[in-house]
Amino acid sequence: MSKHTRNIDNSAILRTAVRDSFVKLNPKSMMKNPVMFVVEIGMLVTLFLTFFPNAMEKGDWRYNAIVTAILFITLLFANFAEAVAEGRGKAQAESMKKTRKDTLAKLLSGSKVTTISASDLKKGDVVLVETGDIIPNDGEIIEGLAMVDESAITGESAPVMKEAGGDFSSVTGGTKVVSDQLKIRITATPGESFLDKMISLVEGAKRQKTPNEIALTLILVSLTMIFLIVVVMLFPMAKFTHVSIPVSTLVALLVCLIPTTIGGLLSAIGIAGMDRVTKFNVIAMSGKAVEACGDVNTMILDKTGTITFGNRMAAEFVPVGDTTQENIVRFSVIASLFDDTPEGRSVLELAKKQGVELDRREYADAEVVEFSSSTRMSGLNLKNGTRVRKGAADTIAAFVEQAGGDVPDDLQPKVERISKLGGTPLVVCVDARVMGVIYLKDTVKPGLVDRFARLRRIGIKTIMCTGDNPLTAATIAKEAGVDDFAAECKPEDKISVIKKEQAEGKLVAMTGDGTNDAPALAQADVGLAMNSGTQAAKEAANMVDLDSDPTKIIEVVEIGKQLLITRGALTTFSIANDVAKYFAILPAIFTLSIPSMKLLNVMGLTSPSSAIISALIFNAIIIPLLIPIAMRGVKFKPMSADRMLLKNMTIYGLGGIVAPFIGIKVIDLVVGPLLHTLGLG
Repeated sequence: MSKHTRNIDNSAILRTAVRDSFVKLNPKSMMKNPVMFVVEIGMLVTLFLTFFPNAMEKGDWRYNAIVTAILFITLLFANFAEAVAEGRGKAQAESMKKTRKDTLAKLLSGSKVTTISASDLKKGDVVLVETGDIIPNDGEIIEGLAMVDESAITGESAPVMKEAGGDFSSVTGGTKVVSDQLKIRITATPGESFLDKMISLVEGAKRQKTPNEIALTLILVSLTMIFLIVVVMLFPMAKFTHVSIPVSTLVALLVCLIPTTIGGLLSAIGIAGMDRVTKFNVIAMSGKAVEACGDVNTMILDKTGTITFGNRMAAEFVPVGDTTQENIVRFSVIASLFDDTPEGRSVLELAKKQGVELDRREYADAEVVEFSSSTRMSGLNLKNGTRVRKGAADTIAAFVEQAGGDVPDDLQPKVERISKLGGTPLVVCVDARVMGVIYLKDTVKPGLVDRFARLRRIGIKTIMCTGDNPLTAATIAKEAGVDDFAAECKPEDKISVIKKEQAEGKLVAMTGDGTNDAPALAQADVGLAMNSGTQAAKEAANMVDLDSDPTKIIEVVEIGKQLLITRGALTTFSIANDVAKYFAILPAIFTLSIPSMKLLNVMGLTSPSSAIISALIFNAIIIPLLIPIAMRGVKFKPMSADRMLLKNMTIYGLGGIVAPFIGIKVIDLVVGPLLHTLGLG
């Protein structure tokens, strides 16, 4: 999908945004943004006074018309900011809709195959998908193994392996089978597929305001109501004290006092935050999920495939006790003959290089003991009763002792040596005798140390979860630079780690792809599921990574931080702006009736009318000038919360005060002479 987004026509988005800016002037749309709705009401009041200048008191229709025009432009600019953000999402959605086709499905009923429209499929139906077929809807593979082209979803052309069972059995509607065939049980009803959800979320059709956004909106509405009451009360007070204040001037005062800048940009900031996550090939199920990323305190990460490459390869066969090198190699091969994992295959490859190769057919009558997270070992039960096992050191030691054997004295030192090197020791035994250790090497992904350091600087704790023994876990944790680790971790242990952190008031993020990860993904505040993973994992998470890169949770958290920082920075700038505008408008309002108020004209503005018009113009043009920041987000740099607050207060707080003084003065130098020529100065 990321490749689709690169082809978006920005000029078309801008043209559509200009049109939508006028459409959004409909009061029904404006009511969704209370601050700008007040501006629209003010514009309607000044528009009325333009045609009936003496309706409330004696006034100048030209002055009223100028105020009306500026307020109209202010509304258009605010609507334009939101329309641009929405336009980008709609353009991405249209691009994705092109990949959704009304395909035909081969519905299976027993051995009978019936061709029907994909839109007629129901949840629970079983379909056959052969080479070249488009997968008609989301589902789980129940039989078969095939290569699937997911470029319609991920934008990546390389097909991926999908097979029944395991963590890669989930398929997405709209993707294409490029080899072999699959039987798929449909897990989504038409219109509710993953692609449909992506489209509706990206185009913003179901975007809901996040809790922080709602809270900030309530604050802005409260400020608006306070200033509205104050300004409305000024009119009778002025009448009572015989001070003449034009109604259009009071409207201008209200518009400049209320936080129109952030009011006009708030929705755009939220939409743009979702857009940045989407362009990163991550689908957030809600804006709340993106926002929660910004508040994350703890990150739970799997070791294998996330912190390390995960392709642990056999590097050495280490005999123990009086076992010969030949025997440890031979029995390591026997234990791995029917182990089709990358680790198992690597044992056979290493043994082959050392001249040991066995025929699987000779052991076809042996009983295969599959690895499980509870037993933590695997192997073969040979026909003659011999039991060959490989697994974790403590598990094999218990197995040997239970069989009446003794653990060699040199086993533990050799296991610890391998663990200290960051490797994984797999101990091999035959019945009651320990034969030796297979040294599996795993490698920490490059660059992770720096990335974890970045997270530490912004106060995020990283915890590595692994099934390895504590010694191996400690070595990898130190090499990767994570803050803590949980060793010999079973699926339920991840939930315990998450709950422990949450009990301390922290927000937790984690990644996962398997069905056994689903409970932990649901428990975490931010759950990032891999698109290659199971349907259960994707449904439990509140984000899905289309590229299936577990380390992407780090970037997603930074995007969430950026969203919160952007909203806070522009809110600070908006409120600081208002402070400077007071010095321009308040003296101007009372100057004509109270000459001594001229002392407060610290900006040296040309005239009261010029001061008001200049402040209104600045209030309008600052919105489009800040749209690029709202869309891109404030640049994020890892630092402590205190330093970040000080930096933003300096740049956006102090800058928000200084910018209007300069901007209004410059505008006044242009506007003042023009108003004087019109006789309004």
